[in-house]
Amino acid sequence: MSAATITPDSVFKLAKLFRLQWEPAQKAHVLLYPEGMVKLNDSAGEIMTRIDGVKTVAEIVADLEQKFETTGLLEDVTGFMEVADGQGWIRRQGD
Repeated sequence: MSAATITPDSVFKLAKLFRLQWEPAQKAHVLLYPEGMVKLNDSAGEIMTRIDGVKTVAEIVADLEQKFETTGLLEDVTGFMEVADGQGWIRRQGD
């Protein structure tokens, strides 16, 4: 998927093989899948917890900007989502 296909109106969900959870031992959000685990950094964890198959990319960005009292996160969020989509962690809603 190219960056051009991830728009502010795009909606994504967690891919079926993955489960997102907080792992106290890792002190981080992790993605669990049958072959193992991916430890997410803080930023990735914040984004992934908001990918629910309902919120648009714009809504996720607005929520993050409000929480962290900043602006201009659209490029960073879509960049991460492009990587997550490429890794198969997330899928466009309806796929």
